[in-house]
Amino acid sequence: MEIWGYIASALIGISLGLIGGGGSILTVPVMVYLFGINPILSTSYSLFVVGSTSLVGAFNNYRKGLVRIKTALLFGISSITTVYITRKFIIPRIPADIATIGNFHITQSIVTMVLFAILMVVAALSMMQSKMVKQESEVEEPKKINLPRLLAYGVAIGIATGILGAGGGFLLIPTLVLLVKMPMKEAIGTSLLIIALNSLIGFTGDIGHFTMNWFFLMKVTTIAIAGIFIGGLISKKISGEKLKKGFGWFVLVMGLYIIVRELFFTK
Repeated sequence: MEIWGYIASALIGISLGLIGGGGSILTVPVMVYLFGINPILSTSYSLFVVGSTSLVGAFNNYRKGLVRIKTALLFGISSITTVYITRKFIIPRIPADIATIGNFHITQSIVTMVLFAILMVVAALSMMQSKMVKQESEVEEPKKINLPRLLAYGVAIGIATGILGAGGGFLLIPTLVLLVKMPMKEAIGTSLLIIALNSLIGFTGDIGHFTMNWFFLMKVTTIAIAGIFIGGLISKKISGEKLKKGFGWFVLVMGLYIIVRELFFTK
């Protein structure tokens, strides 16, 4: 199954290069089902892979003038802090066995995967919507940013990233477009920087709690980063919006599969 895991790692990067996000939502399922890694450790590995690939994507967008550093740092004040606290102090204190209902044992791993699958379903529905994208050319610069709301969104996305190891681009991009009134292309570039900061700093909170296989991590990350550049080349010839909707359907099916598997076929 490992060979399929490495192929999937490339596809994660390719999706990032093609549609500016979304692929990172598959990192944890790839780690769990294809590489056979514990779900909790997989969320940690995901933070490193997602953070590293997003940083490369953010740098590419920065060179094109599509990253707003000030907004990313402002948003990051709350989200980065939340991610770090979640990984450093909350995750290690969640018990492995949470509860038992009849013959069904609710474990930390099952809860993690089910919550992640629900996040995948939400992400898929978000990716399949095109209304926001169609209106990007009509978006105007706001006179004033709603700072309290921006910080609140940062905390919410930080919790999701910290618990599940997902980058949260599908949450960040609508937030930046609708709340900050940012054009879509700038929202994608800025969200990549926020994701990179959230994920990599969140990953540092795991150091000392897990034994990291650094060689494996670097292999997967290198493959995913290579996929970004491949996706960037393909995106010049294929409509990113059509791909995004197709990928959304794929993520939806995967999310539903994980829910059914974890709730009905896990012993």
